[in-house]
Amino acid sequence: MFQKNVGGLDRILRIVVGVALIVGFFVYGNPLFLIGIVPLATGLLNSCLVYSLFGINTCPMNKR
Repeated sequence: MFQKNVGGLDRILRIVVGVALIVGFFVYGNPLFLIGIVPLATGLLNSCLVYSLFGINTCPMNKR
């Protein structure tokens, strides 16, 4: 499907920020907090389209 290019601290930060933004949506009701779906999804899937476009890879398994 998608090549894994997100790993380590990058992945953890994406998941934490994504969850925090989604919680912000439920607390404050502002739909802008739904943008948290993007970092959460990229963190959980270990794949980021923007990283693929620029050739960035923070996943240690694929750096061989």
